[in-house]
Amino acid sequence: MSQPQPPYSSHPSGLTPDERTWGGAAHWSALVAAFVALAFLGPLLVLLLKGPSSPYVRRQAVESLNFQLSMLIYATVSAVLVLVLVGFLLLAVVGVLWLVFTILGSVRSADGGEYGYPLTIRMVS
Repeated sequence: MSQPQPPYSSHPSGLTPDERTWGGAAHWSALVAAFVALAFLGPLLVLLLKGPSSPYVRRQAVESLNFQLSMLIYATVSAVLVLVLVGFLLLAVVGVLWLVFTILGSVRSADGGEYGYPLTIRMVS
């Protein structure tokens, strides 16, 4: 007798395709939500909708949410520093870092990996 075939959802990381999709959505939803200048809303929605059903999705959503809130703080401080001209450079740096790290997080988590953002203030656990 042969053993039953593992379900379609098996992946080398042990995550279902749905978990990998929502884990990636926790990161790329920030890119979508940034169009209304509230990038933290995407990860927050993923955390509230799918976080309770999957520890992986919750970890990714919390990581992304913390990063988005941290970048919001950094951008606000940079905007205030525009008054002393150094803020223009800081705003550009914060914007590039936000874009690059958010894309990296999206790709890594969609592949089923863990992604930890640098420069993150841990506010949500």
